[in-house]
Amino acid sequence: MRIALVHDYLSQDGGAERVLRVFHELWPDAPIYTLFFDRDKFGNEFARADVRESVIASWPLARKKYQWYMPFMPWATQSYDLSEFDVVISSTSAYAKGIKVGPNTVHICYCHTPTRYLWSDTESYLKELSQPQPIKWLLSPVITFQRVWDLRAARERVDYFIANSHTVAQRISRWYGRTSTVIEPPIDMVPVATPASHDSRPYFLAGGRLVEYKRVDLVIEVFNRLGLPLKIFGTGRALEQLRKATTSPLIEFIGQVSEEEKSRLYANAKAFINPQAEDFGITMTEALMQGCPVIAYGKDGATEIVQHGVNGVLFQEQTWESLLDAVLHFDPTNLASPADIARSAAPYSKERFKERIRTFVNQVVTANEATYADPHRRTTTA
Repeated sequence: MRIALVHDYLSQDGGAERVLRVFHELWPDAPIYTLFFDRDKFGNEFARADVRESVIASWPLARKKYQWYMPFMPWATQSYDLSEFDVVISSTSAYAKGIKVGPNTVHICYCHTPTRYLWSDTESYLKELSQPQPIKWLLSPVITFQRVWDLRAARERVDYFIANSHTVAQRISRWYGRTSTVIEPPIDMVPVATPASHDSRPYFLAGGRLVEYKRVDLVIEVFNRLGLPLKIFGTGRALEQLRKATTSPLIEFIGQVSEEEKSRLYANAKAFINPQAEDFGITMTEALMQGCPVIAYGKDGATEIVQHGVNGVLFQEQTWESLLDAVLHFDPTNLASPADIARSAAPYSKERFKERIRTFVNQVVTANEATYADPHRRTTTA
């Protein structure tokens, strides 16, 4: 069986890229098609992979200023030649679902979310964009065109959708009118042998990609006021803005950390704080896997992971006041033990993900063998 992998672009290391790594482990000989690959961001990762970039990768500053080329990304994505493959698996929150494949190829889309800036977050995307207002005005018709293109791609070019959470499955149904199978993303982290007791944990923890929509600013506001110890890991374009907003000497930015160091941070934290609405919530699940309870905004993916009063608590308004109240009244001794909290993350292990993905691919290939030669099978939607 000839398999190809397609990813939007490799310019940052986040949850989608973790899924791609596992796909690559499952099918190491499968080429990876992507708009561009910023090797400096990934070190030796994918060094032995057959990564095939689009024509955009050869354009000036494509890896550093890729936002310039957003209007051309749908065209570049659908220009890949995928005719030689039996199965193509796209990993996407944007363009990769729009690939064109032949009538004998099965296209499985692992969808991290329907494209946020096209459907759910258009207004906030334009507001937070660091561009002059005339540029934002020019982007409006581009977004309208891409929304039409994205909807057509989802309805006509995908045979099977996999959603990374029930929240995303609902969005796929709402925006695209398609059904999907939920397979949560893998957590590739080794649990600590003996989680620390709740009363021996000295600090709270937050972190991940530090970008505006992650709402780490709410955490800063709360801990400036409470004067409690807080560690924040990760980097991103909002880092300097968050530093400037910090007034408490007990708030520590520790930057990018290794997986081993991140495990230790979780294992010794009083709680991990997740103030944003997540599609799924990989960092929350990593924290649970280390026996660390989670304080999370009670919307979307967090509601599938955090059991209020068991392995964490949910606050209901995305405001610093609501978060402050949750932190102020947080009592980990009212929750499950660290060992039981760690067990609550067991369903999201990498090995279980691999097993479910492999089974799904084999099942749909078997189910479609009789229809491979039908050139009209993509004219209907699931």
